[in-house]
Amino acid sequence: MQHFTVEQMTLSDLELAAEWAASEGWNPGLHDAHIFYQADPEGFFVGKIDGKPVASISAVRYGHDFGFIGYYIVAPELRDHGYGGHLILQASQHLAGCRSVGLDGVESQQANYARHGARYAHDNIRFEGHGPGEAIPLPPGAEMLPLAEIQFNSVLDYDRRHFPADRSGFMNAWINQPDSVALGILRSGTLAGFGVRRRSATGYRIGPLFADDREAASALLSGLRQGLGIEEPFYMDVPASNLHAMTLADNLGLKPAFHTARMYFGETPELPIQEIYGITSLELG
Repeated sequence: MQHFTVEQMTLSDLELAAEWAASEGWNPGLHDAHIFYQADPEGFFVGKIDGKPVASISAVRYGHDFGFIGYYIVAPELRDHGYGGHLILQASQHLAGCRSVGLDGVESQQANYARHGARYAHDNIRFEGHGPGEAIPLPPGAEMLPLAEIQFNSVLDYDRRHFPADRSGFMNAWINQPDSVALGILRSGTLAGFGVRRRSATGYRIGPLFADDREAASALLSGLRQGLGIEEPFYMDVPASNLHAMTLADNLGLKPAFHTARMYFGETPELPIQEIYGITSLELG
C-alpha cells in the first residue's frame, strides 16, 4: 500500500464524491451533497493516497439506534487493493452502538457486504420513465397540495411510519430544496401519502414516494410528473417486494434501469413495505 489515510470529509469532498457517484451512473440529485452533509457532518469519510482523494463512504447516524451507509466508492484503478476495508471499518466505528444499519448495495458489492455480516432484506429496482404522462384523477374525497402547505408535524409523523428513525432536520431541507416539487395527498384532512421530485444529474429523481395504497401513490406520481418535458426522464427506486408498486410501474410502462439490494447490519427494521413506493435515496435510505 501507498500512504493511505481516512479522514472526515469536508463539504467540498462530498461534492467530489457526488461527481464520482454520477460517473458510476448513480445519477445523484444536484443538491444532494449539501443536504446530505447537514444530516450528519461527522458521518462522511474520504480515503486519500498521499493527500489525493481516491475513495469515499458515508455512515450517517439518525439518532442513537439507526444508521445508513452509502457513497461507498473506490477509484476504479484502485479496487481490490484493500482500501475499501479501511473505509468500512471507519464507517463501522462511527455507527457503533446502532441497533440497525442499512445500505443499498450495488450488485458487485452485495457479497462483500454479506461477508461483513449484512443481511439481505429486499431488492430495489430503479425504474425509468419519461414525460408527464396522462394526468390521473384524484381518488374520491382526496385533495393534493404542495407539501409546504401541509402541517410539517403531519409530514414528519407519516415519514416516521415509513423510515426507521426520526429525520426531521433532513426532511425539512429535503422537501424545500431548489429545483424540486413536493406534494402530499389528503383524505378527509388526513395525510395519505407524499412524494418529492428533485433535479438530478440526468432528468429527475422521485423519492420518497410513500402512500397508503396504490390509488394514492398513482395520483401522487402523476402529480410529480406534471411539468416534465415530453422526453424528459425521471427515475424512481422501487422496493421489489412491494407488489402494488411493481404493478404500478409496469402499468405505466416504466423500464427497469438497474437494481440494488437493501441490506442491514444488526436488526432489520419492521416497515410497511407495501406503502413504500419509492425510497428516498440510495445513499441515505
